[in-house]
Amino acid sequence: MARVLLVEDNEMNRDMLSRRLTKRGYDVEIAVDGAEAVSMATANPPDLILMDMSLPIMDGWTATRTLKGEAATAAVPVIALTAHAMAGDQERALEAGCDDFDTKPVELQRLLGKMESLLATE
Repeated sequence: MARVLLVEDNEMNRDMLSRRLTKRGYDVEIAVDGAEAVSMATANPPDLILMDMSLPIMDGWTATRTLKGEAATAAVPVIALTAHAMAGDQERALEAGCDDFDTKPVELQRLLGKMESLLATE
């Protein structure tokens, strides 16, 4: 069972997505801001990170750059989750080190496909 760190500050989004992923067999851990995500991931690296980009304390771009700069977490795939669907947002997430990008509201089948693809290449 793959361990996924879900980084999401919105309680409704967090609850909905974590329940749906748990139902699909993922072991889901939750962080509510970028600083907590960095702390949790460096202490016990997950198999994959779902990173909201608009977070309190430390945003998702900074948290991803930090994680990709650490030896223990550099290889952990990160999927950016964002309501920012403007031109350039995907490029900005990829430049920060995200391995893929998905928009909110999350379309579960599309997200699962991206997750499975990244987990298969580990």
